[in-house]
Amino acid sequence: MAYEVTATRRRPKTFDEMAGQEFVVATLKSSIETGRIAHAYLFSGPRGCGKTSAARILARSLNCEKGPTATPCGVCTNCVEIARGASLDVIEIDGASNTSVNDVRQIKDEVLFPPNAGRYKVYIIDEVHMLSNSAFNALLKTIEEPPPYIVFIFATTELHKVPATIKSRCQQFAFRLIPIDTIKTILADACRELGITAEDEALFWIAKESTGSLRDAYTLFDQVVAFSDGHIRTELIREKLGLLGLDAINKLAEACVQEQAAEALLQLDSILEQGISIEQLVIDLAEYFRSILLLKQGIKREALLGYSAERFSSTVVESLTAQQIEQALSILLGVYRDIRYSLSPRFELETAISKLSWLRRWIAPSELKEAVENLRSSFLNPPNGAPRITAAPMSLKAAEREAPAAHIEPIGPAKTELPEQAPSLTEGFKQFLAAKANQAASAVSSRSRDGIQEPTGSLANALTPERVPTAMQAQKPEPVQVHEQSPSPEPVRPLTQEHMESLRLELINLLKKERGMLASGLEKTADWKLEPDNPEGPNLIIPARDSLSADLLQKEKHSISGTLHQMGYTQLHISITLVEPKDAQKGEQSGENQIPPAVETVRKLFRGTIVRIK
Repeated sequence: MAYEVTATRRRPKTFDEMAGQEFVVATLKSSIETGRIAHAYLFSGPRGCGKTSAARILARSLNCEKGPTATPCGVCTNCVEIARGASLDVIEIDGASNTSVNDVRQIKDEVLFPPNAGRYKVYIIDEVHMLSNSAFNALLKTIEEPPPYIVFIFATTELHKVPATIKSRCQQFAFRLIPIDTIKTILADACRELGITAEDEALFWIAKESTGSLRDAYTLFDQVVAFSDGHIRTELIREKLGLLGLDAINKLAEACVQEQAAEALLQLDSILEQGISIEQLVIDLAEYFRSILLLKQGIKREALLGYSAERFSSTVVESLTAQQIEQALSILLGVYRDIRYSLSPRFELETAISKLSWLRRWIAPSELKEAVENLRSSFLNPPNGAPRITAAPMSLKAAEREAPAAHIEPIGPAKTELPEQAPSLTEGFKQFLAAKANQAASAVSSRSRDGIQEPTGSLANALTPERVPTAMQAQKPEPVQVHEQSPSPEPVRPLTQEHMESLRLELINLLKKERGMLASGLEKTADWKLEPDNPEGPNLIIPARDSLSADLLQKEKHSISGTLHQMGYTQLHISITLVEPKDAQKGEQSGENQIPPAVETVRKLFRGTIVRIK
């Protein structure tokens, strides 16, 4: 007798023998027992989950001599012929090889003839989504109003490719993937039928690799049985199929989390020398870190992990945070996408292993933001009872420029001391911080004596000795005291109408380095005007040539005023105006070049351009 593969030998013959499709089985059995038999069924779902088997069982249930019944006998003539595929009343058609309209027309002609021996003439069309649109359209009328003895059963793995007009005329049943535990139990029963033994872990591996398809599980099972010699062992499976064991992955992952990049790369080279494919290794590593992530979340189900929780390295689980494990998965999934188009897939994998070696140093953006916010909060918010002083804000660069000019001389012990070390600050800036701190302390003490309420300000928070951050600590200098010198008034530069053009150019050159867009807006202005007799002070009128520049200058009016103040032009009011179109053209066209109204009318009518005026 010829050898029969396990998938064919163990094909279910009744609805009760189908695994993992309880909802579909219950609905079909109920419809048969109550006589509510539809004229068209559509079975959809992944491969190898029982769609074609359910269609054959339904055909046997309808044509069994003791039926229609939900439990066909399997011994009558009709049941035997349907099981052998020899029944004239059950026609199986492969949709992938019969896609044309002519094939469907043949079906339309055949449905006119009643069944030969059974009650129903059943058409089973597998992979129905492969039919052409013309073939689907030819089927519509037949499916909608078939003869009472005709039943169509369509099976497909890609339901989204079936036209909606076909779906609406069929009862739809969605088949599901079979759970791993169920497949493992079925494989154990197959081992008992064959009289062989198997390790529990080996059967679990076969079930996991089948990804929910019982037919795939049977196929892999037959391959393993062929070289197992009566006993299926996990180690033999790995050796024969070139698979990577969990112990090797544990060693590689431990080297990565311990930041031993050289050791990790050597482990990788050893694994690749065993003949493991790079693509399969990336898949195994991704599955490994997925299991580590599940363990980190407290999930220990063996069906989800692939192995028992004790088999995974505790060093890897405890060394990484959930965010770092997610980053590792992101790296490996990216490598899997990249190796297909890479010049050297091995280089891609080695680069990924190198990245995994510094995984423990990776900080999630949310954690980094939280740390910065905590540092900022501790820097700006003083403890209860600490004095607050209002002061004008000052940038770090401005403070460094001002610091060397402070007049400092040492005195006796003071309350304010700078912390120990600030490698990123200049020596002059260190002295400036100390000077400002002493100045703040003396101001607070004098105000307290006079009974004046203390103002608040963020600069005082930053300069109090208790709030100086550790990163800015400098070595302790001798206590210092600052003798403030009264600031000299800023010089006021003369300003007349003759200076307007030079002022405009000077301001544009000053703003070009840091405020390029504002400088560009100033370049698009007309002649500036000065109104020295304005009651509120001199008024500088800046006429913009277009509305876009006018809006920009209006928004940046305070910036322009501040820059002019730094240049020595104080108490100067700024007014932004928009040049009228006629005013903007003055000076550009002389009196002799004015366009006559009649010529302008002709130009607008024909949408022309004036080249020259004589």
